[in-house]
Parts: sequence; C-alpha cells; structure tokens
Amino acid sequence: MRLLTRFDLEFDISVPTPFVLMLRPRSGAQQWIAREEYRLTPHVPVFEFTDGYGNLCQRLLAPSGHFAIHTTAEVVTADRLDRAPGAPFVNIQSLPDDVLAYLLPSRYCEADRFGVMAAELTAAQRPGYDQVATIEAWLRASIRYLPGSSGQPLAATEVNTRQYGVCRDLAHLGIALCRSISIPARMVVGYLYGLEPMDMHAWFEAYVGGRWYTFDPTQPEIGGGYIAIGYGRDAADVAVYTQFGPAVFPLRQTVEVHLDTRHTG
Repeated sequence: MRLLTRFDLEFDISVPTPFVLMLRPRSGAQQWIAREEYRLTPHVPVFEFTDGYGNLCQRLLAPSGHFAIHTTAEVVTADRLDRAPGAPFVNIQSLPDDVLAYLLPSRYCEADRFGVMAAELTAAQRPGYDQVATIEAWLRASIRYLPGSSGQPLAATEVNTRQYGVCRDLAHLGIALCRSISIPARMVVGYLYGLEPMDMHAWFEAYVGGRWYTFDPTQPEIGGGYIAIGYGRDAADVAVYTQFGPAVFPLRQTVEVHLDTRHTG
C-alpha cells in the first residue's frame, strides 16, 4: 500500500535551544520512501547524521520565539507484514555483530529481571519465533493498552507491576521478556495506518530465523501499514525529538496517516 504521512510540531522557545530530531524514515526491506518534505519555520541550518542504530538524525539550534517543524512523506509499505511460525532461534555465536547489542539489558528493558517469567511463559514453545509470538499474545491478553495513560517512559518492571500502559510500555516489556531468553529484540517508533487514536506509535521486533520480525501487542492482529522511523534498544534511543537546556514543550503536535488513493488502480 502507498501511504501519506504528516507530522507537525510547534514550540514557543524562550532561549535558543539545541535539538536532535529523528523524523526521516529510511527505505528498507518493508518500506520505500517515494517522496518526502521537511520544512522548518523559521529556516535554520540543519546537520544530518546517522546514529549508531542506523537512524537518520538532524541537529539544529532552534531560535527564540515560535518554531515549527513540518514533515510529510509518501511511503510504499507492505500490505501485510511477514509472519514466520516455527522460525528457529539463532544461536548467540551465529548472530551478526550489530545484533548483539539487542541482547543486553537497557535503561527501560531490564532483561536480567525476567528470566524465570519468560521461561515459564514460553516453556511449551519451540525456541525462536513461537516463543516471541507467545510473549506477544500474553502481552495482548494481560497488559491493558491504554493510550495516554503514561506521559514518561516506564521500565518493563514497572509495566509488569501496574498491568497497563501506552504502546512503548508494552514494547518495553515484550523486549525485556525476549532478551531474557536470549532472543534479540529492539524497539521501533513510527507510524501505523489506522491507529486509534492517531499518534506516533511504538512496537518491537525480534531477531529469529536470521532476520527481524515485527510484533505489536497493542493491535488485535498484525496487518500492514507500519512505517518505521527509528530503531533502538528502548525509548531512550528513539525519541522523535530531544531538546537540551530549559524544558520546552510542544504547543501543538499533529500526526496524520492516510491511504494515497491517487495511486490505486
């Protein structure tokens, strides 16, 4: 499917403020960026770099006063994401070097705290994809997805205790459970066509059978329409904007994802 995305942020800034943004999706195995627009008002110099996880990031110094960020993209993405029941566990010694970091505990994914729980949840499953699918199903059934219920990222242990959270909270717990049984897992932030209520979205991927697969416990089933912007160990790595200095909060944030009917037959 071909999707149109739009993201707008507006700030009222008291002093010149450094920002790092992560708002440009990259073409990859599951998506192709056909066109994009990136506009800053007022215009300021922007320096782009690729971070350690392969994300396109933009550095800038926002001036005092009103500052707005506007992005749009036309993205061709899969109608339905791949599923692979039975895909095998990959032995640690056979993992690619760049995947190893996603085995370790991180700020919001304390994998070293969930070994017994994950082993019990997945005891009847074949090692690999089927274990992750069982974790995803358990999260869907046991942890309530409540958009707007937490303003700050929560650690996996906190999410497991309170039994509800936003999309990134469920992703943190899923990631921690996967890593605790030596399955690499990473957080993804981006867009999801048809998400209700519409906002930026977070899900997780697990590395089994020699590749990454998508899992999303917030949705009744995995369909298409996912557009990835950032990958990382947890929410600390994939903020769509990070500002430094006195706290700055958006005056307005708008997210839109539409089906591009201009290219349907």
